[in-house]
Amino acid sequence: MALVKPNAVATKIWDDKQSFQTALLNLNSDDPDKRREAASILGETEKKSLATAELYRRVNIEQNYAVRQAIFLSLSKIATDEMILGAMDLLESEDAGLRNDAIELIKSFPDLVGPYMMDILQHPNPDVRIFAVNILESLNHPKVVEWLIKVISDDDDINVCTTAVDLLAEVGDKRAMLPLAQLELKFADEPFIAFSVGSALERIAA
Repeated sequence: MALVKPNAVATKIWDDKQSFQTALLNLNSDDPDKRREAASILGETEKKSLATAELYRRVNIEQNYAVRQAIFLSLSKIATDEMILGAMDLLESEDAGLRNDAIELIKSFPDLVGPYMMDILQHPNPDVRIFAVNILESLNHPKVVEWLIKVISDDDDINVCTTAVDLLAEVGDKRAMLPLAQLELKFADEPFIAFSVGSALERIAA
C-alpha cells in the first residue's frame, strides 16, 4: 500500500478551498463548460448559503441548457430552506423554462416546501397561485387536500379556483364536497364554475 505523505491532508483541504473560490469565479466564465463544472462543484460545498445565492443569481441570466441543468442539480443536492425560497421566487420569472425547472425542484422536496406552501398559494400574483396549485398535483404531502380546500374557500380568482377544482376531482377526497358546493354559490354567475364543480362532485361521489 502506498504511503501517504504527511502534508497530504493539508494539501487536500487547501485544494478544496481553492476549488470553491475558483468555482465562484468560473460560474461567470464565458466558457459554458467551465460554468457547468463550476455549478457542479458548488453543489458539493459545505458553504451552502453562499453557493445557493450564487447559483440562483447565475441561473436567472444563464442561457445554456446544460449549465442550467447543472445548476438545478446542484440546488437539489443543497436541499435547504434557502434553496426552496429561491425556487419559489423563480415562479415569478417571465422565462417559462426557468419556471418549469423551479416547479420540478419544489416538487422534489415536499417536506421542505410544506411550511411555505400557504405563502405561495396566497401570492399576490394569481399566475403564481396557479403554478402553486399545479405543484400540489404531484406533491407527496399529507396536507394537499387541506391546501386545495383552503384555495377554493378563500381565493377570489376564478382561474385559480378552477385549477384547484380540477385537482380536487382527481384526488377524490370527500372532505372537499361541501367546500365545492360553497364555491359554486360564491361564483353563482359563472356557468363554467358550475360545470367544473358538478363534474368534480360526480367524480368524488363515484
